[in-house]
Amino acid sequence: MKIFYQSLFFILITSFTVYSQSEDIYQIKFDIEYLASDELEGRFPGTNGEDLAADFIADKFNEYGLSKIGNSYFQNFSFTLPSSPHEDVKFNQEDNNKIEAKNVVGLIDNKKETTIIIGAHYDHIGYGGQYSLDRGINEIHNGADDNASGTAMLLNLVKKLSKRNNSNSNYLFIGFSAEELGLLGSRYFVNSNLYDEGKYNMMINLDMVGRLNEKKELSVFGAGTSSIFRQVLNSLNGSFNLNIINDGTGPSDHTSFYNKDLPVLFFHTGSHENYHRPSDDVELINYEGIHEISNYIVNVIGEIETYGKLDFKETVSNQPTVARFKVSLRVMPDYVFDGQGMKADQVIKGGPADKAGLIDGDIIIGIADFKVNDVYDYMEALSNFNEGDSTVIYVVREEQRLEFQVRF
Repeated sequence: MKIFYQSLFFILITSFTVYSQSEDIYQIKFDIEYLASDELEGRFPGTNGEDLAADFIADKFNEYGLSKIGNSYFQNFSFTLPSSPHEDVKFNQEDNNKIEAKNVVGLIDNKKETTIIIGAHYDHIGYGGQYSLDRGINEIHNGADDNASGTAMLLNLVKKLSKRNNSNSNYLFIGFSAEELGLLGSRYFVNSNLYDEGKYNMMINLDMVGRLNEKKELSVFGAGTSSIFRQVLNSLNGSFNLNIINDGTGPSDHTSFYNKDLPVLFFHTGSHENYHRPSDDVELINYEGIHEISNYIVNVIGEIETYGKLDFKETVSNQPTVARFKVSLRVMPDYVFDGQGMKADQVIKGGPADKAGLIDGDIIIGIADFKVNDVYDYMEALSNFNEGDSTVIYVVREEQRLEFQVRF
C-alpha cells in the first residue's frame, strides 16, 4: 500500500508539472499573439497601438499584484526626435513634433534591501517606414520576436517571481517605450527620480528571445559586468549552447543601466532574416523556448541573490561610437558573431552587396584598404565612401578568401 501511495504521489506531481508547463506556454503564446496582432499596428511609440500594449502590460501587473510606483503603473514622458544628426533627443519640451510615450513600471516589494530590475521594450516600428529593412513597403510590422517575445517573457517572470517565498530581492519590472528610436524609454528612466542608484543590484534585459533554434543557441551579454556572472551562468546551464559575452553595452536597453555603473545581463536568441520586416510574426516564435529560457533566468536570479550586493566591473566595449556614413551595402550584421570580421547574417536582395555577389553567411574582412575586424570597423570603413563610389570587398566564405567589386 505504501508503494501505491508513493506511485500515486509521483503521478500527481508529474501531472501537475506537465500541466503547469502547458499552461505557462499557453499564456506566453496568448500574450505574444495579442501584442503582435494587427490590432496594435506595430506598436510605434505614441500611437494608439502602443497605448493598447501599455494597458495590457499594466493590467497584467495589476493581476499579479505588483505595486505601483506613485499612483500609476505608467511613467509618462514626451520626446522630440532630432532634426539633424548633430542634435540629441529632447525630453518633455513643448514642441509641435513631440511624441507622447510611457514606460510601464511595477514592483514586487519583498521588503529587501536591494532590487533587481527586469526590463523589456514593448514598442516596435509600426508600419516600418525608414526603420524597416523592407523599404517602400507600407505594411504592419508586428514585431513578434522584436519585442513581443521579450515582453511576454517579462510577464512570465512576473508570474513566477510573484509566487516565490524565498526571494532575497525586490523586483522592479519595466516595459520600455521607444527603444527602437534610440533606447529612449530606458534613457529617460535612469535619469528620472524613479531611479535610485543605491537601491538597485543589477538589471536583466530581455530583447528578441523568441527564436531559440534547434541548437539552443542563447547569447548572454554583460557577463563581465560583475565578477560572479560567468560562473553563475555556466553552473546553472542545463541544455543551452551559451554564447557568453562580457560586453555590457549594445543596441538595447541594458546599455542605459550599464552607463550608470549597474551590472547587467542581456538575453538574446539571435538576429534573423525577419528582423524589422513584416514577416517577424507569431508563426515563427518558439514558445517552448521562451518558457525554457524564462525558467533558466529564474534559477540565475535565485543564485545571484545569494551573493548579496554585487560588484560592478567596466567591460572593454567592442562597440565604439558608430561612424556616420552615407552609403550602405544593404547587409544585416550578425551581432552575436564573435570571430574575426563582420558576418553577414543576411544580404538584402537587390542591394549593392547582393549585386556584387555576396551571400548570407559571408564574412567581410576588408573594404578597400580598410581592415574589418568587427561590425564597427565595417561601419567605420563605410564612412569613407559616397554614393556612386566603387571599391573592392574582401570576404571569407567557407574558409576561402574572395574579392568582389561593389558599387554603392
